[in-house]
Amino acid sequence: MNREEAVELLKEHVKTDRVYRHSLAVEAAMIAYAKKFGEDTDRWGLLGLLHDLDFEKFPEVHPAKAPELLADTGFDQTFVDSILSHGIDPDVPRDLMERKALHAVDEMASFIIAVALMRPTKFEGLKAKSVKKKMKDKAFARAVNREELVSSMEDMGVEFADHIDTIVSGLKEHESMLNEQGYSLLG
Repeated sequence: MNREEAVELLKEHVKTDRVYRHSLAVEAAMIAYAKKFGEDTDRWGLLGLLHDLDFEKFPEVHPAKAPELLADTGFDQTFVDSILSHGIDPDVPRDLMERKALHAVDEMASFIIAVALMRPTKFEGLKAKSVKKKMKDKAFARAVNREELVSSMEDMGVEFADHIDTIVSGLKEHESMLNEQGYSLLG
């Protein structure tokens, strides 16, 4: 499945702009990490793009319904298992770097976008220091589990500043591509 087909599949199952933008942001972060680790950018990007495929239709069991929605797509079992691994209590261990990365960038990509939306320069000049400051502000993005953001990053073996820089770089690159298509991660 190529990216265009994956976007169509995502749009078939995701109807809200919020979840669609989040999926694009996670795609961007996963591509950035694939480049960093020398992995397959197409595969990692599709993992990010499709990771919440079942979220809107089946929020109470997400991501457990993803395998059904991906059944006829030709993705291998490892890909499907990697999507399953990003859940809160995964049945699939996060034993591959693609699984660790997906878990680590899932909420952090959206958190970084929320930080960028508060800044006049958006992504430009956004550094880890600004993200760390917002993480300490419990009123900002109140629903985000800060401990999970940190522990998932540590599980990957990356430093905080490097993690933020990698994701911001991916988001900026993706934003540029999306702007050419008349779309934005920033709304």
